[in-house]
Amino acid sequence: MMPQTKIAPDVAAEIGRWLRFLGAERRMSPKTLEAYQRDVGQFLDFLAGHLGGAPTLRQLAKLSPADVRAFMAARRGDGLSSRSLMRGLAGARSFARFLERNGKGKVGALSAVRAPKVGKTLPKPLPIAAAKRIADTGLRAGEEREPWIIARDTAVLGLLYGSGLRISEALSLKPKDLVAGDAITVTGKGNKTRMVPVLPQVAKLITDYVALCPLDLPDDGALFVGARGGQLSPRIVQLAMARLRGALGLPDTATPHALRHSFATHLLARGGDLRAIQELLGHASLSTTQIYTAVDSERLLEVYASAHPRA
Repeated sequence: MMPQTKIAPDVAAEIGRWLRFLGAERRMSPKTLEAYQRDVGQFLDFLAGHLGGAPTLRQLAKLSPADVRAFMAARRGDGLSSRSLMRGLAGARSFARFLERNGKGKVGALSAVRAPKVGKTLPKPLPIAAAKRIADTGLRAGEEREPWIIARDTAVLGLLYGSGLRISEALSLKPKDLVAGDAITVTGKGNKTRMVPVLPQVAKLITDYVALCPLDLPDDGALFVGARGGQLSPRIVQLAMARLRGALGLPDTATPHALRHSFATHLLARGGDLRAIQELLGHASLSTTQIYTAVDSERLLEVYASAHPRA
């Protein structure tokens, strides 16, 4: 919801059009739309106090870089990190671009101010042996739980490492998304679908889970369900991973998302093509995938030294 801020009618109308555009044309998720709406609301809230009243479209077009820097300084004073501040500016800039494209004025001050620098956070992949053992030890790590629940959690974790899925992608799978046992149709960010291969070992984990599950799994319903039915909660998967961390002596960085990082890093280490990995991960931009080149830079240097004609 929008912060409790008085917004000029002409600005409020354009915010509504902008959000509808992002949802329909850009296919952004409801959570992303909510975040963008909140970011713009915070920017307008600051400007209302800074300028002495809710800014109109005409006043937005007259903003100076100093106004934007004052907003950034105020958010810094609230304890916001560089990453959070950059994300907040992204929402305001998106709205500004929408206004300009639709002839409602150019908010040049937002593009004139440089966003704060954010250091790249490198993923912390698991060692190959540890990642492989996640599925192998699922039964021993959870003997007190029902067999079908153990099989379910093992299948989900197997997909995160074996196919590089986001946890949200794995939990949104439906039985009808399983394609001939060796591939799945995955719906990722922006409701974009992609075909992802499934290793035979992971396919067997899924088959074992489906055979043991006492609940009905309709083709159009959730593949992975909770004990009471309904789509499985990410929290349950996080708890299953924490259980395995303790059993295997893994560090706290061994999270469900670390399995996806491990998938990409291990493929790269084995000579996987970066663009192919981009497709498998469902990254819209190759630059997002390229973070893994920093993770495995030592391996890349070895390949370079052994393969380059002048090496």
